[in-house]
Amino acid sequence: MPEPDLVTQALARNLKRLRLERGHTLDALAARSGVSRGMVVQIEQGRTNPSIGTVARLADALGASIARLLDYDATSAVRIVPAEDAVRLWTGPGGGSGTLLGGAEAPGPLELWTWRLHPGESHASDPHPPGTYEIARVDEGALTLTLDGRDHRVPAGSTASYEAAAAHGYRNDGDAPCRFTLVVSVPPPGR
Repeated sequence: MPEPDLVTQALARNLKRLRLERGHTLDALAARSGVSRGMVVQIEQGRTNPSIGTVARLADALGASIARLLDYDATSAVRIVPAEDAVRLWTGPGGGSGTLLGGAEAPGPLELWTWRLHPGESHASDPHPPGTYEIARVDEGALTLTLDGRDHRVPAGSTASYEAAAAHGYRNDGDAPCRFTLVVSVPPPGR
């Protein structure tokens, strides 16, 4: 796993670069993302370690993947992310985690995650932009997927796909750890 400071600095650099490339002022990005102007400034200056929800809202507002915001080595045509360089963006109180494995920008942001939820752990996600789809493949245990207030049990070996434009979340209601792989596809930004 990369050093936290390396990830913080990459986020600061990439957020500012993408914001400027898209012609957004600090106020415009704050309004588009729902993240306060002060928080955007702190992130761009590398003075804070924002939550996964904050990073996701900024990525959505910029039409970029979280992977692109956190990319600290964008110099190669083929991006290989060694296991130790995957970025853990969520840690649960019982030791669970959500780790971004990689991502791409074609045709819109595309992300690959691995999640581990220990019994009783959950993660809630804000709605993504309309047209965002997620595919969750449960590798072990059972996942309770909540979409727009309705629970769906996804047992090991099963795959769930859904539009993620509504509030959604992941929960482990079982007695054993739940491990799942998640793909998130965000539509290209409207210009």
